[in-house]
Amino acid sequence: MPNGKTVVVVVMALALALTSGVSAQQRATPTSAKVTTLTGQDYGEIERLSNRYAWAIDECTNAGYDFADLFTDDGEFGLSEGFGQPATRAKTKGREALANVAGGDGKGGCRDPKTMLGYGISHMITNLVITPTASGATGKSYLLAIGVGGDPTKIERQGGYEDVYVKTPAGWRFKSRTHVFPNMSESVQFRGGGRRGQPAPASNPAPQGR
Repeated sequence: MPNGKTVVVVVMALALALTSGVSAQQRATPTSAKVTTLTGQDYGEIERLSNRYAWAIDECTNAGYDFADLFTDDGEFGLSEGFGQPATRAKTKGREALANVAGGDGKGGCRDPKTMLGYGISHMITNLVITPTASGATGKSYLLAIGVGGDPTKIERQGGYEDVYVKTPAGWRFKSRTHVFPNMSESVQFRGGGRRGQPAPASNPAPQGR
């Protein structure tokens, strides 16, 4: 039968083994990335970024470059079939290409808005939810298009946006903005698989500006 000294030694050995095991597990488990703390000003600037996007793409301001400059140098725009799914269509990267999406003609002007599939509509981006991440923030929002089909009273839900934001020396910018449009084939404006930035099919032009 073990004496008291033997019992103490066994207990101490077990405790040491358990402590070593926990320490090894802690070393093997990577430390979770620290989430960025966003200030009220950060939230406001990101919301303003999204608002500026709507004006820039609707009005082709500064020949489309105001739109392009909302993105980082390596920022990207694209289309996706659903939230949480990567962009698989209309992937666009680079300042000139992004300016083209907003209607720029590459010569310091804008293309005739009547040749744009997005002719006559105004973007309304709503319900923006911003979530801090380790590298900046992400966002989700709805997109309502006003003036669909040349009718200023017609509103169509055209999916929404899924964003990745990063803070640059010039302020918050889109690392990526993905237009999530699950029912694009059923859209009054986009049926046929077209997208903003491509020539519109022959049809009766909308009576008002883009």
